[in-house]
This record gives sequence, structure tokens and C-alpha cells, in this order.
Amino acid sequence: MKTPNTRSGENREIVIRGGRVLDPSSGLDGIMDVRISDGRIAEVGSGLRGARELDADGLHLFPGFVDVHAHWRSPGHEHKENIESGSAAAAAGGFTSVVMMPNTDPVVDKPIVVSGLAKRVSEESRVRAHISAALHVGLNGERLTEMRLLKEAGAFCVSDDGLGTQNAGVLRNALLYAKSAGLPVILHCEDHTLSADGVVHEGAHAALAGLPGIPASAEDVSTAAGLILAAETGAKTHITHVSTELSATLVGFFEARGDITSDTTPHHLTLTDELASTLDGMYRVNPPLRSEDHRDGVRDALRSGVLDFVATDHAPHASEEKDLPLEEASPGFLGHETAFPAIYTELVRDGELSLPRLVEAMSAAPGVWVGGSGSLAVGSFADLTLVDLSEEWTVSRDTMASKSSNSPYLGRTMASRIVGTIVGGEIVHDIHDIFSGAKFGIRA
Repeated sequence: MKTPNTRSGENREIVIRGGRVLDPSSGLDGIMDVRISDGRIAEVGSGLRGARELDADGLHLFPGFVDVHAHWRSPGHEHKENIESGSAAAAAGGFTSVVMMPNTDPVVDKPIVVSGLAKRVSEESRVRAHISAALHVGLNGERLTEMRLLKEAGAFCVSDDGLGTQNAGVLRNALLYAKSAGLPVILHCEDHTLSADGVVHEGAHAALAGLPGIPASAEDVSTAAGLILAAETGAKTHITHVSTELSATLVGFFEARGDITSDTTPHHLTLTDELASTLDGMYRVNPPLRSEDHRDGVRDALRSGVLDFVATDHAPHASEEKDLPLEEASPGFLGHETAFPAIYTELVRDGELSLPRLVEAMSAAPGVWVGGSGSLAVGSFADLTLVDLSEEWTVSRDTMASKSSNSPYLGRTMASRIVGTIVGGEIVHDIHDIFSGAKFGIRA
């Protein structure tokens, strides 16, 4: 992406003073000052001074969050979200880097689509945005895309997200091709012969609601196949939105046997299939919200580091697609703006997950995966998130930067808030005008 345009002579140095700096990747944890100069971290220490200063007393300062799974709906579905609104939502959630999924219209399966999207990102995004191209043409699970050409056009990785790959032979060949092209692969693990027409997790709540269920095995069988093939081929493989206890266990078994990483989502960490009893289309998502046993197993796996990242699976939908009976609604939730507050409120505040582990899972670990992000070490990109852990706020349609409002947390009170986000030294989110006079910029 292009470097932000700045006025000639503009002072791009700022010192953020007196915040609680926490960066697991650099071993930083304490009250410190951070100097930003020319888009990078110039100094971390005490008693720093600069021409522009921000008093961050009472705030926590983290490396910018990195989301490896988001749907910004461009091209083709801009009524739900676009690059401008998606990146604004990301910035409001403290995310400074995002990977955009390819299940758009048209699907991101040709070099011309990738290059066009890359141009739009450079002009419209407030945050660093990486493009995931499709693993196979049309995401139909048959003919592989020209991955080397997609990479040359600007693709960062490839994915079968939204549908998954139903043929193991196709998946094996895809992983081999991706490895030869030097592209990471993000896998959506779902066996359609098992998920069939299900809309919620198969269990007591589905039965009581009279809704067709999706068994945990629909994910587990596909996860096992994906991991076996990843280990065999050596492809850099990321298993996304893990939602079952067994899939998390399988990831733990295979991680040492290949270049394998994984994530789970805020909603699979904090919500359960009990919401199916509402019959409200708002709560349809894929993979579905699981039972408490699965939720707790996924929490354990994140806590222990078996699951590497938190990724949002940010999936905006127009109101007419969600204000429907559950079995008719489009699956997916907004995720960017509530990711950290939801997990902090439900897990960290109650002592189930440490704050350093959450920051590691949202910044340092995925930052290494995308390259060049998630660190406050001197010389790193000045991508930072300022958080007030003491501020409470209620999630509502009015608080959303996204074009859509399909958040499963609507009406819930959160116990922390993102108050500022900086990307490459430029302020891209400033909820309380703490950076007086700052302007948005396009990211490098």
C-alpha cells in the first residue's frame, strides 16, 4: 500500500507518555513512554519528550491487533460493507492489519481482480489490508486457481473460506501448489455431507427449537483431513474459526508436525448454542455457536497456546438478511469492533484468561504470521492500540462504524473500550478526540 500523503514540513513525531505498555513479543510490561517517528517505533523508555505529546495516563498501550479473517464484501456486496467502512470498523476495534477473504462477487480468483482490489485498498483503507485470493476457481472446490499469478498480482495468501474444500485430492494438490507458489493457505474446515442443511449446533437446544443441527463431526472430520494433508505436504496452513473441542485437540497434535497455525473467534469463546432457543436469525453463524463443553474446550486451547490467534470472521450482513427466522437468515456476525472488549469482559476480567495471553493472541502471534506487525520493538511499524480497560459502554447500532449492525452483542455492556488506533504513525481512530487535530491517512 502507498505511504500516507503528508503536508510538507508536517511533524510526524509523537510521544505517547505514561501509558501501561504491554507487548509480550518484546517483553514490555510497565508504565512507559513510546516515541513514534516517521511511522516507526523510535524509542521506548521513561521521561521521553517530543513536539507532540499524548498523556496516556490510565490507558493501556498494545501492539496493534491483527485479524487474519475478515469479510469486507468488496467487490460486489458493498451494501453490506466496503473497504472504507470495513477498515473503519477494524480501526475502531484496534485492528491495524486485516486479511480480507475472497468469497466476494466476483470471487477473488483471477489476477485482474486481485490487482484491482489492491488498488482500491491503497486508496480507501485506513489500516493495512492483505488480500486472500481463492484456493480454487469460483471457490467451487474443483479447478485450482493460478496461484503464482495471483501472488504476482498482490495476493498475500489463498483460502477456501465460506465453503471449504470437499475433495481431499483437490485439497492435497492445492496445498502442494500453494507451497510451491510461496503462499500461506487458510482453511475453512467443514464436511458438507455432515453439515447438510443444518443451521445450529446439533444438540438439546436445536432439538427443543425444532431446528436442523450441524454435528461437531462436520468440522472435526474436515479438520483432521486438512491437518493430515498439511503435515504431509509441508504447506504453510492456517485452520480458521476452530469451534469444537476435538478440532482444537487435533490442531495441538499436528502443530509440531508441520507449518500449522490456528485461530478461534470471539463468539466461539464467549457465546453458546443456548441462543438458538431465541429462534432469532441474528444468532446464525457458520460454524455454529457450540455447546458449553465445546466452548470451554476452545477456551482451554486458546489459554494454553494450542490455538494461536483470535480472528473475528467479521461478516457484515444487511438487516433484511438477518431480521429473519433463524433457519432463513444469512450466517455471520460483525466482529471487529467488539472482539477485544467481548473477550476481556467475559474471560480476562474474571481471571479465565490472562491479559498478556489475549494481547499475544490478537497482536504478536498473528502479526508474525502476516509479517512485520504485532510488536512495539524499536524499528517496528508504529501500529498501536490504546485501550481504556475501565470504560464501560453498551453495544448498539449507533456505536458501529460498520455499514451493518448484525452484532450478537447488541445491548450488552462491555467492560473495556478501544479509544485510539495508530497505523504507521497516523491516527486512524480517536473516539474521545485524545489526539486533537489529527487526521486520517492511507496506510503504507
